[in-house]
Order: sequence, then C-alpha cells, then structure tokens
Amino acid sequence: MSLRTAISTFRGHRDFHIDFIARRRVWFMISAAVIALSLGGLFVRQLNLGIDFRGGSVLEYTNESGATTEEIRQRLARLGHPDAVVQVVEGDQVTIRTEALGVRRAEITAALARQAGIQPSDVSAQIIGPKWGQQISEKALQGLIIFLIVVSIYIAFRFEWKMSVGAVAALFHDLIITAGIYALVGREVTPETVIAILTILGYSLYDTVVIYDKIKENTESQALVARETYGGAVNVSLNQVVMRSVNTSITTLLPIGALLLFGGDTLKNFAFALFIGVAVGTYSSLFVAAPVLSVLKEREPRLQQISER
Repeated sequence: MSLRTAISTFRGHRDFHIDFIARRRVWFMISAAVIALSLGGLFVRQLNLGIDFRGGSVLEYTNESGATTEEIRQRLARLGHPDAVVQVVEGDQVTIRTEALGVRRAEITAALARQAGIQPSDVSAQIIGPKWGQQISEKALQGLIIFLIVVSIYIAFRFEWKMSVGAVAALFHDLIITAGIYALVGREVTPETVIAILTILGYSLYDTVVIYDKIKENTESQALVARETYGGAVNVSLNQVVMRSVNTSITTLLPIGALLLFGGDTLKNFAFALFIGVAVGTYSSLFVAAPVLSVLKEREPRLQQISER
C-alpha cells in the first residue's frame, strides 16, 4: 500500500479490505491468550487494593513550611511508610493516604507537623476501615449487574438477542483484560479506578452499537446476504466502519493520554484504567462482538443454506 493510499484510507476516503470474519479464529485466540494472562494476574499476582478497600489512615494538614511532595515522601519512608500516597492541593494542602499508623501514630504525626511548621494538633488523622471498601465493591458489583441486564434487554429489543450475546461477551472481555492489566502492572486500585472501569464499559457498548447498527442496515439487503453470505455482509460492514471506530478512539485516547502523563496521582490511576479500557473496547467491538454475532447467526438453517450454495 502506498503512502497516499494509506492516508486516503485513514481519512475514510477508501474502505478497508480486511477479512475480519474469515480470520475470526485468530482474533478469538488472541483474546483468549490475553484473557488467560489477565486471569493469571488477577489470581496469582492479585490486585493492589488501596486503603479504601483494605483499610488504613488519611492525614490532612496545611504545609506552611513549603516542603515538597518528594520531601514528605522521604520523611514518611524514614518513618516506615514508603508506599504512602502524598497529594498536595492548592499549593499547601497536604493529603496522605497510607497504611494504618498503629501505635506510632503520635510519633508520625509529630514528625510531619515539624516538617510542615505546624502543631501536631493541626494534623487531622482519619482511620478508614476495610468495611468502607467492601461497601464500594458491593455497590460497584450491583451497578455492573444492573448495567449488564439493562444492556442485554435494550440490545435484544433494539436489534436481536444474538447481538445482545455478542455485546455482553465483548463487555466481559474488556472488564477482565482491564482488571488483569491493573493486577499485572501493580497499580493501586482506588474508588476512581472502579468508576473508570464502569465508564469504559459504556464506551465499549457505544462502539459496539454503532457497528451493530451498520450490520443491521447491510444485512437487511437480501441480495447482499445471498451474494456474500451473512458473514460476508458482516465483513463488509466492519470494513465500512473500522476507520470511524479507530479515529473515534484516537481522539478519545489523546486527552486521556495527556492526563496519564501529566495528571496527578489520582488522575493518573483514573486515566490509566480509561486508556486501557478504551483501547481494549475498540478491539473487542471489531474483533469480538461482530465475529461472535456472525458465528451465532450462521447457525440458522436459512443462512446455512446460503453459505452452502
């Protein structure tokens, strides 16, 4: 392919000519391998749960001495908390999230107060129990179940139940891989991470619905299905919308990437989950949801007869 042709295709002036459906076993094998790796990360390495889930302490105070974030981290490391998360907001408001302080609470509070140029009584210390994280997890799980039920009903009503199966399979694909990558890289899971994961499911669903709408439009043409088979019609549809999906994802990933590179600690965790989820969601819409639909539809007797002819 020449550079001119590649640019023209990228800009949507030409259709792709990729045989998505004929190579569906390749896509399924890639997805299966990544899912297996993700499940290995979840069950072996496990998620790095933040203090909101496992319990810990939150310290808040005003930094009147102007100590930098790195200096505060170094002080905490010397006090036995090297993994503490330090955030400085509005220039002088410090928030520290760390494991339970235990019997050294007074010593740690006094050391931080001396560094900040304030009195120990000015340092607010709050204990967070693991029950709070359990409540967040339960609410997130309830929201996920309700979301999947509503999505299944909507797609089955708007399109058909076989499209609903493909869409839900793609959503589980995205959820497992995103969570697995989080476990493999060891990033801390916070409530913001949960919000991000639920958000990317909505994005993945949007991309899938756009593709299904195009498939529905094309497969309503009996002449096209008779000439190309159902799988061929799905293939035509995917080639018509692939650049739309890719370009939409790129424009979404660019601002997320900026947050990932230049955002604070909280924003970086949120952006990381979004970045992985949007990228995986784009893949699953093209290479999981549509091929799964094709497999289910081609088992219908009428479409089997067309394929045999």
